[in-house]
Amino acid sequence: MKNDLIKLNVQFFAQISGKEPVREWLLKLSKEERMIVGQDIEVIQRKWPIGWPFVDNLGDGIWEVRSTLGNRIARVLFYIEKNLMLLLHGFIKKTQKPPIQELNLAKKRLIQWKEKK
Repeated sequence: MKNDLIKLNVQFFAQISGKEPVREWLLKLSKEERMIVGQDIEVIQRKWPIGWPFVDNLGDGIWEVRSTLGNRIARVLFYIEKNLMLLLHGFIKKTQKPPIQELNLAKKRLIQWKEKK
C-alpha cells in the first residue's frame, strides 16, 4: 500500500474556536484503536473511490468509514471535495443504522465548513 499514491488529503473539520472534534475523539481512543481508524482512513486516501462494505454513502455528500475495534465499531463521517477528505464526525456506533443525531451533526459541520471556505 505504501507504493499507492495519495489521492486525497485529509483535513479535520475545525470549529470557529479552533477545536477539531474528530482529532479530539481519536485521542480518546486507545493507541491501538487510533491505529486501526488511521489505517482505514489511509486506505480511503489511497484507493478512493472505494465502495461498500468499507465505505457507505449516507447522502448529502456525507460518507461513512467503518472501523472494527475489537467488539466495538467506530464510524468516521466525512466529505469529499476534489482531492480533499474532510473528517466531520467520529463516534462509536451502537446500532445498525447511523444514528440520525450523528448524521445531523456531520451535516451541520459540513455547512459550517462550506460557509467559511
